[in-house]
Amino acid sequence: MKIEPYICSNKIHKICEMFHNILLYLGCIYDRYFLSKHLMVVENMESKSLVLVEELALKKQSIFVQSPLRYLLRAMLASMFIGFGVIVAFKTGNLFYVEHSPFTYPIAAITFGGAIILIVYGGGDLFTGNTFYYTLAALRKKMRWPTVIKLWMFSYAGNLMGAVFFAGLIFATGLFKDPSSTGFILSVAEHKMNTPVTELFFKAILCNWLVCLAFFVPMAQKGDGAKMFSMMLFVFTFFISGYEHSIANMATFAVSLVTEHPETISIAGAIHNLIPVTLGNLVGGAFMMGFMYHYANKPGGEEIIK
Repeated sequence: MKIEPYICSNKIHKICEMFHNILLYLGCIYDRYFLSKHLMVVENMESKSLVLVEELALKKQSIFVQSPLRYLLRAMLASMFIGFGVIVAFKTGNLFYVEHSPFTYPIAAITFGGAIILIVYGGGDLFTGNTFYYTLAALRKKMRWPTVIKLWMFSYAGNLMGAVFFAGLIFATGLFKDPSSTGFILSVAEHKMNTPVTELFFKAILCNWLVCLAFFVPMAQKGDGAKMFSMMLFVFTFFISGYEHSIANMATFAVSLVTEHPETISIAGAIHNLIPVTLGNLVGGAFMMGFMYHYANKPGGEEIIK
């Protein structure tokens, strides 16, 4: 019996069409059940993290209400913890800097990550993180804006006081007495003090966006190891990219000013840097994190996923 070629071709076409329809059906099932469940899990994790942010903001507020001095001391601790990170970063980085090595910044960026771990696990109160925490709490009607502004001012003042006090301790140790040990930190401080204001502002926005993510993302993770790795990865990203962090700059400038330094490094130069960087950090934390996460997680998103 002879089978016509067009009959075989027609049967193959029907079989292929059948398999195509089966794959489409399986794809719909995946989208309907598995993908939607995955999205719901991600949303639930994100929502839980935002609740933790609110709780942390209210905890900080209660500490201030009980004792403004305690709140101020916690803010001083945060900038001193960053000071530890600044010292180890520029000390290790300087070993490569004097050799004109391309590994100078990567090594400094890796070692600086220890600062955020000290803040999170050591209980410091950092202005840049508070721009996110308090904004979200205020937008969700858990805090009043006058209170938010007051807490920002206290944490910023405490961070500045801590940076100056820590610089005094470093001066007393004589760690940077040898001019050969200050090349890297002075070159960075000089560059920051002479960067145009607009560049400083936008670098600061990107910086605190990453720093707040470094605090926020690990909240959904389990295990201290994973949390620490995530924090250090985000901090490495902002450091190696050359972004601007107001409190880290405070510590860097304070240490640079108490060592033997050129005329290009001055208090006026520090102010030139800190004003736009502080404002940029505020935008990065309050708008890019606080407002954006509040708006993106308003009630009603569940219906879209379902």
